[in-house]
Amino acid sequence: MQTGPQPADFADVRATNLAVVLRHLRMNAPCSRADIAAATGLNKATVSSLVADLIERRLVRETGMTERRIGRPATMLVLDGSPYAAVGMEVNADYMTVVAVDLAGRKLLSWRRAFAGSSANPGQAAASIAALAKRAVGKVEKEGRRTLGLTVGVPGLVGADGIVRLAPNLRWHDVDLRSALRKALGDPPYPIEVENDANLAVLAEQRYGGFAETGNLIYLTGEIGIGAGIISEGRLMRGERGFAGEFGHLLVDPSGPVCGCGRRGCLEALAGVGALVARTLPDAATSSPTELEPEVEEVVRRAKAGDPKVLDALAETGKHLGHGVATVANLLNPEVVVLGGYFVQLAPWLIPAAEAELRARSIAPEAGGTRLVASTLELGAAATGGAARVLDTIDSGRLPTP
Repeated sequence: MQTGPQPADFADVRATNLAVVLRHLRMNAPCSRADIAAATGLNKATVSSLVADLIERRLVRETGMTERRIGRPATMLVLDGSPYAAVGMEVNADYMTVVAVDLAGRKLLSWRRAFAGSSANPGQAAASIAALAKRAVGKVEKEGRRTLGLTVGVPGLVGADGIVRLAPNLRWHDVDLRSALRKALGDPPYPIEVENDANLAVLAEQRYGGFAETGNLIYLTGEIGIGAGIISEGRLMRGERGFAGEFGHLLVDPSGPVCGCGRRGCLEALAGVGALVARTLPDAATSSPTELEPEVEEVVRRAKAGDPKVLDALAETGKHLGHGVATVANLLNPEVVVLGGYFVQLAPWLIPAAEAELRARSIAPEAGGTRLVASTLELGAAATGGAARVLDTIDSGRLPTP
C-alpha cells in the first residue's frame, strides 16, 4: 500500500509555500532569502527553490547586494510582476472607473468616464462596460503585459454566479453581467468576476489605504447609495449568498422619505449623497445622477462660505450616518469605519456630527474604540479593489505560469 503524500499533495504544499513567500515579500520587501526563511519558518533550501521559481515566473526580482547587516552581504528581493496586470472596474449611477495595477500595486492606468447608469438599459450598460474594459486591457497588453483578471464592482446585490440580483440605483434586476461581459469581450483567457462595489472598495482600503492590513474594518461607499464593505477578523464578510453590507437600507425613520429600493425611511434616503444634494440645492437643474459630482462640489463651496442651510443639512446628514455607524459598531465593533466616495469631500462637516451620534448610540464606552475617518483613496476605490481582488488570487497560490 502506498503511503505518504501523493504528487498532488506536494504540488499543493509548494503552491501554498510560493504564496507564503510572495505575501511576505509584498509586505516586507526588500528582504533577503535568509530574512524570508527566518520569518516564515521555511528552511533556507526550500526558500531558495521557491524564490527561483518566482523569479522564473517574473513575480520576484533581485535588486543587488546590501551590506547594512551583520555578516556577509545578502542579495535583496522585491516584487516584480512587470509582465502582468490586474484590471478592476467600478460601475455607478453617474460614472465608471477602470484601474490597472501591476503585482506591486503600481497603477498602470486609471480612467474615469461619465456614465448614465440609471437611464441605460442593462444591455447598453454591459456594452459600455465591456468597451471601456477592452480599451484598458488592450493598453496594458500593448505594453507587453498579460492580463491576470478583470473584476467589476456594481452597487447592488451580486451573487457568486456574477448575476446582479438587484441594483436599485441602476434599475437592474437579475442581470447576468458576467456572462454578458464574457460574451462582449470574446471569451477572453483571463477570469471575469462581478462583485458588490463596497466589498471591492474595502479590499482596496485593506490593501492600499490608510489602514492597510487592519483586521476589523468597514468602508462606506459615499455615492448615490451607501453600501458597506466589511472586513471582520481579517476576512471579507459576504454573507450566505453574498448580500451582506446593505448599510444604506438600515431602517432609520419609518416615516421618512421613500428610498430607491421602494421602502420608506432607509438610511440611504436620509444620508445618501443624492438626498443631501436634493436638500441643499433644491433649485439646481439636476435631471439625472450624472450631474452629482459638480453639485457635490457646489455643496462644498457653500459649506466653506458658511451657508447656514448647507451647514445644517450636512450636520443632519452626519447625524444620520452616525446613527447607522453606531448600529454596525454595536454589532461588529470595527476598529475603523472609513467614509469613501463623495463623502470624502464632505467629511470635514459630516464627521463631527457622525462621531457625536456614534458615541451617543454606542453601548460600549468610547464607542468600543471605533474610529470614523475619511478614505485616502481616490473616487472609484472599488475599481482599485477589483484589481486587488485579482491579486488576492495570486496571494492565495494561483500563480501565473512562466
